Amino acid sequence: MADLGRISGNSFVIIGRAGMDFYPDPPGTRTEDGKMFVACLGGSSANIGAAITRQGGRAALVTRVSDDSIGRFALNQLDHYGIDRTHVKPVGGEARNSLAIVESRIEDHQSVIYRNGAADFEMTIADVEAVDYNAYSALITTGTVLAAEPSRSAAFHGFSLAREAGLPLIFDVDYRPYSWPSPEVASEVYSRAAAQCDVIVGNDVEFGFMAGGYEKGLEKARSLARSSAQIVIYKMGEKGAVTFTRDTEIRTGVYLVDALKPTGAGDSFLGGFIAAFAGGYELRDALLRGSACASIVVSRVGCAPAMPTTGELEAFLSEHLGPSKV
Repeated sequence: MADLGRISGNSFVIIGRAGMDFYPDPPGTRTEDGKMFVACLGGSSANIGAAITRQGGRAALVTRVSDDSIGRFALNQLDHYGIDRTHVKPVGGEARNSLAIVESRIEDHQSVIYRNGAADFEMTIADVEAVDYNAYSALITTGTVLAAEPSRSAAFHGFSLAREAGLPLIFDVDYRPYSWPSPEVASEVYSRAAAQCDVIVGNDVEFGFMAGGYEKGLEKARSLARSSAQIVIYKMGEKGAVTFTRDTEIRTGVYLVDALKPTGAGDSFLGGFIAAFAGGYELRDALLRGSACASIVVSRVGCAPAMPTTGELEAFLSEHLGPSKV
């Protein structure tokens, strides 16, 4: 079991993807009616990195991008957010960066994801072996990196190398059915990953999926905290979250805002939570700061560009009386 105190070093290696997001502009526009689109950094792992750097932490990404203009766009965006891309390598051939078209509206919201032949799935064992894990405070990954080979084997090898270096492993379940060959394969792989990780974050649907039934998800999260993980966060959308450790159960609410879109909350929550935990906040307070970050992001256009700075987060907290009751 890794020492979570190491997270205070506030420097994270993140295994996962970087892509491009398109948002129809102005906000409220349906994609099919769009004439102008705003482009920004996308991909759950890259977004988490942006959330951390905006809060003053350090983040490095390990992935592959397509060897074309879209891949170079992703690289330029990583530079913009101060995310170390030493271990982001181009891949040629037919591989392409992931692309998401996401609407800034709640009612009848549409998100369209293009992941065929995704470049990030070409990450190899050699890519993760090139990382000096001793230089970091923790390893973070999202479940999308496990959906295909060779990325899956590379990620699990990265887990082993990080554990050898004493790093805590932080896992955001992030289940995307369209990326997997079958639910059965996804369930087996996710359970294998979760059993190795110290901090696990997922929503009620994702834990239910791993447990074999929605109604079993809460107990699945609780059992992981009892058996292997040190912190397990079971998110329930607008109903808040239940966080389990071996000895405690913490219920936290959400900060109510006028949401512009439903996307981006998960990446923002994880990045905000980890940044706060690294900053020495107690677990409950770190959870609430993550929740506030999530609320900020759904009230803004984009995901990476919507991530709050520390100053913006403090201003938000000073203007809101507190989270909803749970």
